[in-house]
Amino acid sequence: MPPEVSALAVSLSFFTQSNTFEQVWPVIRRHIIEVIENGKYSHGRKVAEFEAALAAYTGARFVIGVNSGTDALVLLLRAAGLRPGDEVVVPAFSFGASATSVVLAGGRPVFADIEPVGYGIDPAAVEAAAGERTRFVMPTHLFSQLADIDGVLRVARRCGLIVIEDSAEAIGMRRGGTHAGLFGTGGVLSFFPTKTLGAIGDAGAVLTGDPRIAETADALRHHGRFGATIGDFPAIATTTGLPGVNSKMDDVQAAVLLAKLDRLDGDIARRASLATRYTESLEGVTGVRKVPLPRRDSVFYVYVVEVDSRDDLAAHLSANGVQTEIYYPAPLHLQPCFAELGHREGDFPNAENACRHTLALPLYPDMSTDDVEQVCGLIRAFYQGRRA
Repeated sequence: MPPEVSALAVSLSFFTQSNTFEQVWPVIRRHIIEVIENGKYSHGRKVAEFEAALAAYTGARFVIGVNSGTDALVLLLRAAGLRPGDEVVVPAFSFGASATSVVLAGGRPVFADIEPVGYGIDPAAVEAAAGERTRFVMPTHLFSQLADIDGVLRVARRCGLIVIEDSAEAIGMRRGGTHAGLFGTGGVLSFFPTKTLGAIGDAGAVLTGDPRIAETADALRHHGRFGATIGDFPAIATTTGLPGVNSKMDDVQAAVLLAKLDRLDGDIARRASLATRYTESLEGVTGVRKVPLPRRDSVFYVYVVEVDSRDDLAAHLSANGVQTEIYYPAPLHLQPCFAELGHREGDFPNAENACRHTLALPLYPDMSTDDVEQVCGLIRAFYQGRRA
């Protein structure tokens, strides 16, 4: 074994926030004490406080806190007027919730291929996929940058489509001063623990500038009850106006998110610095097909590379103590739950290529630049060994 490999053996999780959490714990503790003293642990004052802070950060006119990014998509689609059987164009390369949310809201997903560089939905493919029953398009902002939202908006205008943004990964991403999720009718955020702004459990939010959609989503999250239900205890007598669900955000999650929101820009800058180091260290490495290039509007949720012999490289890194993730192992059109749509391998080649070659490397503020160099050294050693 080359000396470089043995020297680089590490123990590096794909994600941890233990150091960050220790630093921010005094602020979290203060917020949680306020929750306990108030005595309402769900859909309470701390959620309202977080919604206001998030609205100020994103520029959204309305923020509706819910219990996951997936629920945010489902409720937003319903609030935006999705009818049973309506078609929604979604990318073939994304997390499953991008398409299952459409089904859960009563619609039918129609897949479109992605662009090979930024992994966003291809506007030309959207236009080709749109048919008589298509009423929505849902671009997904993945990994570190916005999809071609301008191109999607142009196609949406030509085809008469409503734009709902799956911006679950995109907190902090902006273009021309507009935050992700606010280019179309509305968008969502996920606060799953690994996200750029992560809770200590599940949480999400709907973003919109439309008061009618905000009012409907607000009601849907709390059993379809209209009116000022947040902060009320217990609000059981409120009239039920819609068949809603129980998707209220917990105040403990809101407390954590409020504390971490204050340091979000610093965390984003740290992620950018680590991503730049990755890119510089991996440029020109034989076997690394593509590295993300930091742009002005980049926010690195994860650092995803395209590589040859992806599964073997992942096994090599794991054997040397480095955890990785595959985003995503199979394209949506080939997932078993969508078999009835009748797609075959080859239908969306860019999405399928991404699934074969993409690998997410560890990236989070608790990492050091030495951690990055160790990972890159292991990657270089892997491909050098295959050439030997």
